Amino acid sequence: MTKSLQAKFHADMLALYDHCARIGFRPVLFRRLVILKGGVDAARELVFKPGTTGLERLTEAGKTELSMEAAMGRAEYRPLFTPLEIKEAAKRLEGSATRERSRGRLNATATNTKQA
Repeated sequence: MTKSLQAKFHADMLALYDHCARIGFRPVLFRRLVILKGGVDAARELVFKPGTTGLERLTEAGKTELSMEAAMGRAEYRPLFTPLEIKEAAKRLEGSATRERSRGRLNATATNTKQA
């Protein structure tokens, strides 16, 4: 994995917030998790986490191509993820149209906090 590819994926994950804001919702906790953990680690965590609503909201708007899951499946980013992670992202995309909307929330927590 190259640092530049990781940095590009990170920037794309941060840009998702702006794309989502344009269609009417602001995934603040997603953005915070990306900032705290980095785009790749955030995606690795979230792809297996049930109850996240971002993909559902993008599905409702007909914009699944803007999702984290879609980005994970792009050929340029596949080297950043395991085959299992890519498979799960694809499975979530395929099932997003048929799933009931969840009421889950992301819980972003700082991993390295400084104490005064």
